[in-house]
Amino acid sequence: MIYLIKTLVCAAAAAAAAPNPFTSSAGYPSPWGNGGEGWDEAYAKAREFVAKLTLVEKVNLTTGTGWEADRCVGATGSVPRLGFRGFCLQDGPLGIRYTDHNSAFPAGINAAATWSRRLLRARGEAMGAEFHGKGIDVQLGPVAGPLGRVPQGGRNWEGFGPDPYLTGVSMAHTIQGIQSRGVLACAKHYILNEQEHYRNSISVRLDDRTMHELYLWPFADAVRAGVASVMCSYNKIEGVYACENNYTTNFLLKNELGFQGFVMSDWGAQKTTLGSALNGLDMAMPGDFMGGNRPPYNALWGGNLTEHVLRGQVPQWRVDDMVVRIMAAYFKVRRDSVGKYAERPGEVNFSSWTTKREGWMHESSNSTWGVVNGFVDVQGGGGEHAALIREIGAKSIVLLKNTGVLPLTKPASIAVVGRDAQDDPRGPNACKERACIEATVAMGWGSGTAEFPYLISPATAIKTRAAADGTTFFNTTSNWDLETAKAVARNASVAVVCVVAHAGENFVSVGGNAGDRNNLTLWDNGDALIRAVASVNPNTIVVLHTPGPVALAQHKSHPNVSAILWAGYPGQESGNALIDVLYGAVNPQARSPFTWAESPEQYGASLLFSAPDPRNPEQTFSEGVFIDYRHFQRAGIAPTYEFGFGLSYTTFEYRNLRVVVGNSTQGGAQVVMQGSTKPAPTYGTLDRRVGANLAPEGFSRITPYVYPWLSGPNVSVALLQNVSTTAATDGSAQPLLPAGGAPGGNPSLYDVLYTVRAEIENTGAVAGTEIPQLYVQLGGQENPWGVLRGFDDVTLAPGESKTVTFELTRRDVSNWNVSSQNWEIWTKEKVIFLGSSSTRIRLNATLPAPPGMRWSHG
Repeated sequence: MIYLIKTLVCAAAAAAAAPNPFTSSAGYPSPWGNGGEGWDEAYAKAREFVAKLTLVEKVNLTTGTGWEADRCVGATGSVPRLGFRGFCLQDGPLGIRYTDHNSAFPAGINAAATWSRRLLRARGEAMGAEFHGKGIDVQLGPVAGPLGRVPQGGRNWEGFGPDPYLTGVSMAHTIQGIQSRGVLACAKHYILNEQEHYRNSISVRLDDRTMHELYLWPFADAVRAGVASVMCSYNKIEGVYACENNYTTNFLLKNELGFQGFVMSDWGAQKTTLGSALNGLDMAMPGDFMGGNRPPYNALWGGNLTEHVLRGQVPQWRVDDMVVRIMAAYFKVRRDSVGKYAERPGEVNFSSWTTKREGWMHESSNSTWGVVNGFVDVQGGGGEHAALIREIGAKSIVLLKNTGVLPLTKPASIAVVGRDAQDDPRGPNACKERACIEATVAMGWGSGTAEFPYLISPATAIKTRAAADGTTFFNTTSNWDLETAKAVARNASVAVVCVVAHAGENFVSVGGNAGDRNNLTLWDNGDALIRAVASVNPNTIVVLHTPGPVALAQHKSHPNVSAILWAGYPGQESGNALIDVLYGAVNPQARSPFTWAESPEQYGASLLFSAPDPRNPEQTFSEGVFIDYRHFQRAGIAPTYEFGFGLSYTTFEYRNLRVVVGNSTQGGAQVVMQGSTKPAPTYGTLDRRVGANLAPEGFSRITPYVYPWLSGPNVSVALLQNVSTTAATDGSAQPLLPAGGAPGGNPSLYDVLYTVRAEIENTGAVAGTEIPQLYVQLGGQENPWGVLRGFDDVTLAPGESKTVTFELTRRDVSNWNVSSQNWEIWTKEKVIFLGSSSTRIRLNATLPAPPGMRWSHG
């Protein structure tokens, strides 16, 4: 049942007396999936399927077979009796890792820089189609963790930037694109996985409001978009590992956010058998134990989980819920249906462990030799994926400075300077995991990478264009031979200097940077190279291939640095995308998805490089919700370039801002869930006989390989007894959370309270795309000056104007009340700002207070 309340209370005053939800939720049982919006049909099919399974078959679908035990980076066991081959899971967030004939898409940070829902969706669709074509069931992406709390974070480039709204929109459209092609998306890394240093042991502390308003926000959007799976991260939260954290997984994700899919572990992030099973983990990856002392079965689950279920330590309803969630996700994306992108999955047609046609079917055991690679080309017939990659690459290039040198028009001569502009003569995949800066950089390093089918470097693309235009082309590759760089640039009409900073995952260190960047300087003598070229050429164009911000003030102010472009990690069409912007085929539309400053200290939040106790590192996110532009606004720091900034080759005018109050604001009321769930259901009969849970007689095992059967000298009837019920194993009806009720949280959070409209006109001489950004001032000292709550990409011909419309939901204008554990509209006056960046505001208006509510000031 439900009832209505008025959200009139300011939560700040009550916060001090609120219980700590990180500890008060201890012992809460893992919520059982119940279907609901968008999930009912999938759950009906899943329940029917799971009811047919034996216990060992259920366990087989929850447990990976082991690292390198199968051809995918992760694989579950199968159900041969029902013709179900199990799951193939494969990295990563910008394309398929460890295979061939696939595309290398622009990184997530580039996709976000387009500020285009259309391109975010199209990128997701194209990636989903490629994963589908390789026989992969689960794409391990997209990424909302790290969010980007610190600019040096090694894996920030995999995600969509430090603003939760922009990341949430990007997550939702990417997920919907992937899953429209019959592939399960996996939102990762959940949660507070904000740095690579100490990532396997760091314990993060933060307040409940920050959790909800910042880090949980984009995962709520992912859940609302119907994401099939969520990957829990390596780190601890308040001293408890994420993959067995009752509060974050059971309480927040599965109950409050109403997540109906399955939670999988990051590779090796599962730490215990019972802790993970009872606290919400549904699938263990890669399955085998990747720690020190190996447990029985060489796995925390597999046969171990079977034993714990038979002993009663893990109730049947819990293992049933694991498998129902897994299979519901499978059925939700219609992998059981017939259609172009929704068909019964084909066999896996590649091997992650070899590029040859033949190899071991089970690499870890050298067992069974055969054809492992089909070399299936999934890049899209007719080159449509390459065209999309080029479009996203160009439309993600942020033009930071332009004194008029761009766009280029057949310059007499052009010099290309720097190693980052060049092709690697060994090929684009010469550096394993992309962990080097030997040539042009177009993606970060680590598990978030894909193999390049090819890589168009800036030098190659510019040389080709120069030949077509009759432009004399000069090129030099060294970043350290500054005299040669000056000699090449001195007599050129234009000089393009390509420079780099790199980042990635901490299992590889590059130039002394262990995943996270040590600072915000350019790498490989980049700053000196720019200064050298600019000292002799008045038309110096700087191109930045970096995962995030770098210190640019000296180049921004240099009179001979005529243009600066951030190209990020643009993927395989890097050079072609750059050409499109340099020569004006694409008018820059990209806006920076992060703030640019001169030092890490200016960002407020800090990265923990060295812990007093390296065995138990701890960090408190004391900055709260004030990260990136929110911090700069609060601290009064003028950034080098602000969040949301980007130039165009044309100009735009904003006018006629209007606010329409929606019907949902009547009485300021919202729906709050009350009541209880149904008791936990079970499916099928649990056969407790030892013999029913042993391997079939004569079965030949592969070693090492994780199996679900009982084994070993300790298995006996005496051990397989029920134990007493605890809070964590309690399958009785559970109370609903006030903020819950549906995937993504309480449905009334998404009621539209205000509609905002304005006109935008192209007042320049060329067509272009403007990115109007809507910021909301929620009011009071507890809140940032403004938070992003809307954006659009508006393409306009010269002299053309269009009306843009933004819808503000209840969630958009609410704060988290830590006392009531619910979202509430605080009574502080709320103002909206519409502009071309977080500081370049063109229009503003006060939001009308909902009927029955009066705004307070101060």
